[in-house]
Amino acid sequence: MARWDTVLTNARVATMRDDGSAYGAIERAAIAFDQGVITWLGPQDQLPAGAADIITDVEGRWITPALIDCHTHLVFGGNRAAEFEQRLRGVTYEEIARQGGGIMATVDATRAASTDQLFATAARRMAALLAEGVATVEIKSGYGLNHESEIKMLQVAEQLGDAYPMSIQRTFLGAHTTPREYKGRSGAYIDLLINEILPAVAAAGAADAVDAYCENIAFSVSEVRRLFTAARDLGLPVKLHADQLSNYGGAELAAEFSALSADHLEYTSVAGVMAMAQAGTVATLLPGAFLTLRETQQPPLAALRDAGVPIAIATDCNPGTAPVCSLQSMMNLATSLFRMTPEETLAGVTRNAAKALGLEDRGVLDIGKRADLAVWDIEHPAELSYWLGLNPLQHLYIDGDALGSR
Repeated sequence: MARWDTVLTNARVATMRDDGSAYGAIERAAIAFDQGVITWLGPQDQLPAGAADIITDVEGRWITPALIDCHTHLVFGGNRAAEFEQRLRGVTYEEIARQGGGIMATVDATRAASTDQLFATAARRMAALLAEGVATVEIKSGYGLNHESEIKMLQVAEQLGDAYPMSIQRTFLGAHTTPREYKGRSGAYIDLLINEILPAVAAAGAADAVDAYCENIAFSVSEVRRLFTAARDLGLPVKLHADQLSNYGGAELAAEFSALSADHLEYTSVAGVMAMAQAGTVATLLPGAFLTLRETQQPPLAALRDAGVPIAIATDCNPGTAPVCSLQSMMNLATSLFRMTPEETLAGVTRNAAKALGLEDRGVLDIGKRADLAVWDIEHPAELSYWLGLNPLQHLYIDGDALGSR
């Protein structure tokens, strides 16, 4: 006789397995899990005899994998709401930067903030994601731009993982932009990252991956290639902010290093898409930044589909270009702005988001996977992309633990 911690019955399950069926759906289903791992899943009338500590009738509700936000800048000091208002009044981003604003204003605020202050403000954003069914969050550094502050940001990300039930993936984004003290000397700053900061991050086990911003206003292909070579030598996977403002060759560079993901991609060429497909690199689209910046150049969705590139969706939560703390809203925007289907968007925040983080133990509901799952009070999975501003989450399980119901 089987023995389980928890059994959920009378469910409709969107497994999100890539098996050719819509949403990988199973009607009139049951799920059993034990010690944080799914041990049985299928039609309820085939559930073997067994006993469980908890048996819950979900009353016909839909169950999906818990959501995954695979691209955030969740930890930062201050905010840039005043700049947001300035831009609406016609002040250009360049003018704001000359006045000491822009990304460097966030760098200044982050450097000045204590770990406690950074934790307190980031915790509010974490809580918002958790309330929407997010169980795994990627958090980047990149607003410190020196040894002390980059490490501080990664430490805060670790503290958030200790304080919240969510799983945290930490990404070192020291190559976000060139700090003031290295103005005009971006190559020297890359040297600092390669020779000092990145080795210290790796030795401390403080990051799970390395990211960079490859663009004509940030770092060149050759500079990022040097950084990624160093990351590879240290055993760290890479991902890339690529082709957001121009076709700068970022997608091809990401593919060259078999990057976990290339993100933004508004200006990526067909050649870049094909390179990503061959490398197995995930395309992470960020509709919040697209909306905030009022972009008109859309990512090459048709080419990505045709090439079979997995497409993830994320919030890109950051103080400048994506003040976003709702992954469900990004699902809606992905359908309305990029014309993605509801099934594609759900895959983008589950199965493909897990791939974008190199995580093989979650993102789909299947035997042997983590028991990270969300119960939704909906009639069809398409509602998760349909509604804007309505959170239908009923119950969330992370690593098999129930976190409460609404």
